[in-house]
Amino acid sequence: MPSGPFPSLDTGYRPHRWQREIHARLKRFSVLVCHRRFGKTYLAVNALIDAALRTAKHEGRFAYVAPFRTQAKAIAWDYLKRFSRPVPGAETSESDLAVSFPNGARVRLFGNDNADAMRGLYLDGAVLDEVADMKPDVWGAILRPALADRRGWAIFIGTPKGPNLFHELYETARTARGWYAGLYRADETGLIAADELEAARSSMSEAQFRQEFLCDFQAACDNVLIPIDLVSAAMRRQVAPRDLVGAPRIVGVDVARFGDDRSAIFRRQGLAALPPETLAGADNMALAGHVARVIAEWRPDAVFIDAGRGEGVIDRLRQLGHPVIEVPFGGRAASASYANKRAEMWDALRAWLDAGGALPASPELKGEISAVTYAFDAAGRMVLEAKEKLKQRGLRSPDLADALALTFAHPVAPRALTQAPAFATADYRPLA
Repeated sequence: MPSGPFPSLDTGYRPHRWQREIHARLKRFSVLVCHRRFGKTYLAVNALIDAALRTAKHEGRFAYVAPFRTQAKAIAWDYLKRFSRPVPGAETSESDLAVSFPNGARVRLFGNDNADAMRGLYLDGAVLDEVADMKPDVWGAILRPALADRRGWAIFIGTPKGPNLFHELYETARTARGWYAGLYRADETGLIAADELEAARSSMSEAQFRQEFLCDFQAACDNVLIPIDLVSAAMRRQVAPRDLVGAPRIVGVDVARFGDDRSAIFRRQGLAALPPETLAGADNMALAGHVARVIAEWRPDAVFIDAGRGEGVIDRLRQLGHPVIEVPFGGRAASASYANKRAEMWDALRAWLDAGGALPASPELKGEISAVTYAFDAAGRMVLEAKEKLKQRGLRSPDLADALALTFAHPVAPRALTQAPAFATADYRPLA
């Protein structure tokens, strides 16, 4: 697996802070979503050289793959020759676009446009650059099998271009064991001066700027309900305890629908959302028991539960004496502006973020909230993208985001106005 920088040989590589962080965090499969001018190719080529020099395997083989061979040559060939030159005994082949090292290892450039040239090869490591522009089947049909024999590694790098293979890989990397997901925005790394970044914004469309510099996978979609920059800002906010005084405590519970979904529990008080909890494979009784413990420990003023698959959870909690409130996502909204309750709750979540809501730092939550699109039906009512449609686009079910949206199901009375603690009496009415 690549690491770096090199332990004993100075090739001239001088990684900046974020590149050093990436080298330290790389796993067998790593997906790096980087803004323009980050230096991702610079990093990737040096990771390949480093791995080739370190390998103890016989005739190690490493590949840099770009959408086109001419592109690979234009982007990476000079870097590969430059940083290999200080290695004693390194030999370059212009015809093969390859560098061979004295230990028998070799780094070679390929183009996705001539994928057949990679068939039958074994690879100990590979970099796939500008993955968003590649044919999706080349990874699964050619490159992944090439890594299998010797348990090779892969680094996927690029800039977002909407939902595609690169986005699917990033979503996988965020949660899968043995994967690393890194997302580096220009407004967070500081690698591009603020005045230059502002100049770029003024000369580009908003969608172009968000895609190229803010790493927004949904920038190509003008109907995303909650843009990723709004979510990122919310994850940087801090809410002072004094600002929570009197604010009701609310719990939202999204119950898993399908085998690969998870049940999610979100707690929110005023402008502060606490880190969510997820349960995979939990039956109704187990989930109900977990929610009951949250109620006992946090003493919320209202608990809203998805009624679509949560009937058993709701019934069990009521048997235990907890007056939880069922919320049918497809039910009628309070406002005629929305086609159903789910659209109304999500729009309330967007308004809360606009008003200064603070989110826990979670790449998974960021991806879920900023993925959902909206439209309008024949009656002019807002309709939210269904979970099934998200999955067809290769995205995960937004279980965490739906649980948070549930905390906006109904207005809840401030704690200062209630005459008794939440759930203390049978006739307590939490709804404002």
